[in-house]
Amino acid sequence: MDDVERTPDGRYIVVDGRRWRATDPGIPENLRAELVAELMAARRAVRSDAETARPRVQDAKVALGERGEPWWEPPSPDGLRDRLAAAMRTLLRHRAPDRTICPSDAARVAGGEHWRTHMDAAREVARALHDAGVLEVRQRGERVDPHTARGPLRIARGPAWPG
Repeated sequence: MDDVERTPDGRYIVVDGRRWRATDPGIPENLRAELVAELMAARRAVRSDAETARPRVQDAKVALGERGEPWWEPPSPDGLRDRLAAAMRTLLRHRAPDRTICPSDAARVAGGEHWRTHMDAAREVARALHDAGVLEVRQRGERVDPHTARGPLRIARGPAWPG
């Protein structure tokens, strides 16, 4: 993407004269690669199953910072929660169904170098998605109550996982 024309402030790329919001440059490369891979897989799936694929595209774009609140502005609490939830769903979709992520992965996507300031919000989002059945919060491989759990957590697909 180094050969893509960008606006002077780096916030947009220019393709055929149209501006498109650029990916948040603060996302660590390994996580950005996972998000982009899931975005591309979702885009390919739009042709065969648009109803399921379009929410996947939306999640990936929000996680990458290409949709939702602008990544260069301080996030509102709702905007931050939306981006954290989108990052969690996108990373879990990209990984094998039995794999987990850490809440810090989502915080790193949303916060870049300042990811630690987003850890409380990431755990809050994980709790809410756990309560909805979309995600499952685990410790040492076992499902735990995220409202009382202390220490390192992992996040897995829950019983109400979409698709």
